[in-house]
Amino acid sequence: MYTVTLWEFAALAAAAILVGFSKTAVSGANTVSLAIFAAVLPARESTGVLLPLLIVGDVLAVRTYRRHAHWGTLWRLFPAVAAGVVVGTVFLLWAGDAAVRTSIGAILLLMAGVTLWRRRTAARAETPAAPAAPVVPTAPDTDGAGARLKAGSYGVLGGFTTMVANAGGPVMSLYLLSAGFRKLGFLGTSAWFFLIVNVAKVPFSVGLGLIDGRSLLLDALLALFVVPGAFIGKACVDRINQKLFERLVIAATVLGGLQLLLR
Repeated sequence: MYTVTLWEFAALAAAAILVGFSKTAVSGANTVSLAIFAAVLPARESTGVLLPLLIVGDVLAVRTYRRHAHWGTLWRLFPAVAAGVVVGTVFLLWAGDAAVRTSIGAILLLMAGVTLWRRRTAARAETPAAPAAPVVPTAPDTDGAGARLKAGSYGVLGGFTTMVANAGGPVMSLYLLSAGFRKLGFLGTSAWFFLIVNVAKVPFSVGLGLIDGRSLLLDALLALFVVPGAFIGKACVDRINQKLFERLVIAATVLGGLQLLLR
């Protein structure tokens, strides 16, 4: 097993609780977990330790939000994500810890900046309308050539970042927010997405030597902390309004990106 001090294990346990919380409440908060794992363990190997814990959280999230997934969005994303996973695997064959941290941190900050710019531009473009019943879309904005191009771009980035550092959560969170997903649709779609993608990543991680007997022993202990985190997230999610929810996702993305970039 990896040699860690009591305080280091406590930090990993707190990060595992946050994994569960992020899967059932604020997805982007998971970037804080990956930063903690990369700080306590070797950055490259930390991705192999974190992956099984993410899968545990994904299973709990699917059990909670399985009925709220938008499968049309998922099928549109998967081909681009698969391409991103392949690119990420090739990257990991030669990249060291510093290259991984710098690349992912820069991508997260870029995606957060683009999302904030898009939201501000959209807000300025809105014009006052006569009082009327609000129009609530029945489905997120995933149709049209522009939507397909956006899904492909985010999908490749999501596949790349999830393969090299388990950091696909913020990228996909920003995509789902920009597509107009509401809270439950967001959580249900992301739950199924990451369960499928993370399970598919396991053979790649084993082949790269990121998952082995040592990492699985540590996972067996840390998985005990993921479950209470998921229940805490489930209890909190209904108390978080939509605007606060979106701000927390973006804030967690920025925080995680800065932590990776400045280490």
